Amino acid sequence: MAKIKRLAIVLFLLGVALITLVFFLENQQEVRIVFLGFTTPSLSVSLLVVLALLLGLLVGPLLAYLTVPGGKRRGRVSN
Repeated sequence: MAKIKRLAIVLFLLGVALITLVFFLENQQEVRIVFLGFTTPSLSVSLLVVLALLLGLLVGPLLAYLTVPGGKRRGRVSN
């Protein structure tokens, strides 16, 4: 059973890698983003999307950690 589970995980990860590769190859157009007067250098669309995803993966859990009240966090509750 463990071998089947491991094979399923490997196949899933290979599928994700293949989809990511196709996404990068299909989105090679260069774009510039202008936000509040600041302009980025020309970067590919796929790179900007992946950077935005990574930024969200970092900021989301950080904001969730900061907004959870002290008593709801793991550990002891102070009396």
